[in-house]
Amino acid sequence: MSMLGIGLALAGTVALAACAPSGDGETATLETGTVVIDVRTPAEFAGGHLEGALNIDVQSPDATQQLADLDPDGSYVLYCRSGNRAGAALDFLQAQGFDDVVNAGSVQEAADETGLAIVD
Repeated sequence: MSMLGIGLALAGTVALAACAPSGDGETATLETGTVVIDVRTPAEFAGGHLEGALNIDVQSPDATQQLADLDPDGSYVLYCRSGNRAGAALDFLQAQGFDDVVNAGSVQEAADETGLAIVD
């Protein structure tokens, strides 16, 4: 079963539990050690991604292995174009025992929530 088939039922944006409000209520900051993962294709990633993000293409044949190789005790923020692929990755990781993973939705939503810049 493909990564997309695992979790497309989980769509939309989940509140960023890995982020803490900055005090003004509009911007959030990432907790130290949180890994930001862009689950889009390398071409999409090259067109603009969050600064410091790791690229794991959930449509690639080795995506499940790359995701499973992450530290299950780590904190992760996932995003994609719309939130659907990030939802699939979130579902997969939670099924593997990861507890601190959130779907930040689209690139722009993730940038808005985390305060990270979108870079080329």
